[in-house]
Amino acid sequence: MPIDSIGFLGALLIQLLRHAGAQVIAISRRQSSLELAREMGASVVVPMDDHHEIIKQVAERTAGALCDRVIEATGKQRPLDLAGELVREGGRLIIAGYHQDGPRQVNMQQWNWKGIDVINAHERDRNVYIRGIKDAIEAVEAGILIPDRLYTHRYPLARLGEALEATSNHRDGFVKALVEMQ
Repeated sequence: MPIDSIGFLGALLIQLLRHAGAQVIAISRRQSSLELAREMGASVVVPMDDHHEIIKQVAERTAGALCDRVIEATGKQRPLDLAGELVREGGRLIIAGYHQDGPRQVNMQQWNWKGIDVINAHERDRNVYIRGIKDAIEAVEAGILIPDRLYTHRYPLARLGEALEATSNHRDGFVKALVEMQ
């Protein structure tokens, strides 16, 4: 199951997927993200450089079948396009990335031909949110999710502005800022 671009969400998803027994193929343009994906349990990491080479590598790893499920976790057009190509016929494409910087175009002909299910992971039901929060807490308590390694930068509340700037800039090695109440 490919996950595009490994940040905080991607790293958590890798942990959950590995716990569920999935073989995870992580794809990212940043070397630090690929290293993090490997650390979180990804079976394979693939640099996001040559579009056709990525598809070739995934096809080789899946005996040509491509992927049952693909999670797009970036919110960007290029990885969304790639995700549509990596999902197998009859597979599922899960949109987990928050696409906030404008409209997206999708290859409806390809998606229709493949007969894929497209799942929007952005739930709007308050009860589902609350259940998800409770499930996440239980997963952390059980050691299934281990977020500590993902807090690469820590700030006191008085430096909230710096934390928000670091979150926007995402310099190499940054995953998530933790703001501590001191």
